[in-house]
Amino acid sequence: MAYNLSPTSAPVFTLPDHALITLEGPDAVAFAHAQFANDVAGLAPGHWQWNAWLTPKGRVIAVFALARLSGDRLWLVLPDHPADVFADALRRFVFRRKLKIEVPADTGIAGTFATPASAQGAAVGERQGVLELDFSGDGGARTLYAGRLVASDDAALSAAWRVADLSHGLPRLPESQREQWTPQQLALDRLSAYSVKKGCYPGQEIVARTHFLGKAKRALRCFRTDGPVIAGVPVRESDRDIGEVVCTAQDGERTILLAVLPLEHAGGGLAAGDGVLEPCPLLDGLRR
Repeated sequence: MAYNLSPTSAPVFTLPDHALITLEGPDAVAFAHAQFANDVAGLAPGHWQWNAWLTPKGRVIAVFALARLSGDRLWLVLPDHPADVFADALRRFVFRRKLKIEVPADTGIAGTFATPASAQGAAVGERQGVLELDFSGDGGARTLYAGRLVASDDAALSAAWRVADLSHGLPRLPESQREQWTPQQLALDRLSAYSVKKGCYPGQEIVARTHFLGKAKRALRCFRTDGPVIAGVPVRESDRDIGEVVCTAQDGERTILLAVLPLEHAGGGLAAGDGVLEPCPLLDGLRR
């Protein structure tokens, strides 16, 4: 029976643009450690981390939360990417490793703007088979649930969740922005979402070279603007394109967005689409 999360005092709402992928088997951790950008082998059971899958050229395919539930069991909470497509792409690299990659049926992802009941920081919680992750940050308390659950559909609260993600610097990559940016350009170091000390993984050479030689030339910035803006729109300074919008979220009548700009740019005097961009600092506290 699905777990009904409704008894909480704060509304619990579905996150329909998120999905769950499971990796289970004796080689699950070793496989994930070799494929993904963060240190999966060093993650203690019962904890979670931000992680990313990169192309061999070091471009980010997806950013996701990875929870290690036991020595041979991993759950990935994947936003904005078709889970079946992601799972099929991963399976092409399994070869003879002993693990199963599944997109469980009858599971979902939900959220609430409330303090977790048992999870804290990078330590996961679990209630009746439903995983609980602490997504709280400087913007306030948040809890994400994954598993077989019952939650209400609320488009306004789901949109507010996306706004909170972007406000904390968590990029929500639409299809047009996949395989476009390096982890450094997306400021994934703010989330501790990749490692430069672990062994090889796809794109590791590019990531390490950029890190140790200090050659990052562009960085992620947060802005607000009036009216709608879409991902992929150029960021302009006067009549010159200097950057690009990576992702957006509607915040009432305004839009919050993350854009990649030259590292040295102060962020003032810019526009995207028909709107003037107002710089806003990224919130801290979502690093795990």
